[in-house]
Amino acid sequence: MATTGTPAIGTAPKNFSATPDKYTTVGLLLDPTKLDVSDYLVKTYGDQGITGFLTLTGAVKNGGAADFVQWYEEGRRHKTIALTGASFGEGTDLTVVVTLANIHREVQPQDVVMNSATGEVFICTAVTTTATQTATFVMLVGNTGATDSAAWGTSHKLIVLGNMYEEGTGQPSNFFDTTLDKRTNNYMIVKEIFKVTGSQATNIGYVNVGNGDYRWYMHGENEARKRFMDKREMMMLFAEFNTGTIASAAGKVPGSEGYFSAVKKRGISVSNAATSPLDTIGEFDTIILELDRQGAPAEYAMYLNRKQSLAIDDMLASGIATQVTAGLPGQFGAFNNNPDMAVQLGFKSFTRGGYTFHKHDWKLLNDPTLLGATTKYQGAMIPMTMVADPNTGEKAPALELKYKAANGYSREIEHWVTGSILGFNNSQDDSATFNYRSEVCLVTRAANQHVAILG
Repeated sequence: MATTGTPAIGTAPKNFSATPDKYTTVGLLLDPTKLDVSDYLVKTYGDQGITGFLTLTGAVKNGGAADFVQWYEEGRRHKTIALTGASFGEGTDLTVVVTLANIHREVQPQDVVMNSATGEVFICTAVTTTATQTATFVMLVGNTGATDSAAWGTSHKLIVLGNMYEEGTGQPSNFFDTTLDKRTNNYMIVKEIFKVTGSQATNIGYVNVGNGDYRWYMHGENEARKRFMDKREMMMLFAEFNTGTIASAAGKVPGSEGYFSAVKKRGISVSNAATSPLDTIGEFDTIILELDRQGAPAEYAMYLNRKQSLAIDDMLASGIATQVTAGLPGQFGAFNNNPDMAVQLGFKSFTRGGYTFHKHDWKLLNDPTLLGATTKYQGAMIPMTMVADPNTGEKAPALELKYKAANGYSREIEHWVTGSILGFNNSQDDSATFNYRSEVCLVTRAANQHVAILG
């Protein structure tokens, strides 16, 4: 037997000694015993999947055939007049003269308004449309000759209650139409790849990656696919429009409006310090009062990070629990009025002020390699309802996942393989490249009824 050192070609196996003179038997030299290696793949960090938010909150999937998607949202039927920047003059008989740009577009003579700060009711007696635009208001009660402009401030608002006309007078000269807001969101293209060489594809390892398969690249490809799905969902949640000049190989990237971007711009944001999460009944009541103002539905899904979820658990376990968790006939409407279904999906439900909240942990916000690395986002509250489109009258869910598709071709989730191994013969590369691509965007309808819980 040769006693030379490292073989001329390749590397000596780990269980082969390059200096056999140290051994007294062939058994000790070759060590023919099998290594005691467990074939279990340990899930060190548990189930790392974060997708599911859009599915469980009722987001439907629909195809689109343009570079962007548009939808319409109905504006407020009634309005208030903001007095920010206004100046006030005094007259007799509790008369207030308001100077404000474009006030003629807000009010006209005979309109009856209420000062939001004082509760006093006035009638508009005159509006001027000259360079200096003014409106004159007279209080409807207590004409004592006193003046009242001192009670008006730039932080006040005027609530338009209606109007009153004398007998025999004509119709109003102006009308105020209900606004219609057009929303637009861009599609975004999300990509990922995984590559394995021919040699790696034929290597058998010790680890059972599932169903008795010991090919490690199978685990790598599965992880790449799941990572792609995670990235796609996170982009729909946190993407922003690009208003600058960021360029890519294909030109300027337009960006897209993610869920949190839409809610922070048009919805309700609750800001809490990381050390003081949403954990009191008073804080919940503040949200409920705002939901009432927005005409919100009575049922919400709450997706929360662990700290916020535990804080609410503590609140529910306190002395007010009997008030908060009082049962309602339609408490589990989102789950076909079946509480067992809610439990099976991981939701914990409670009611307050006529609203039902289905609480669910959001793994995305707990993972320290994802949003668990920041305290900026602590959760979201999503209305479990259908929203009517004022343009078409059709009803759609509050969240909609849109993907590009036409003539049987869908770009929701595309997957293909290039290479010359594993049965593929569309490339000369001694490898296989697994490709993933998706062109999607998220439509957040009636964002004013959504709540972002921020750190």
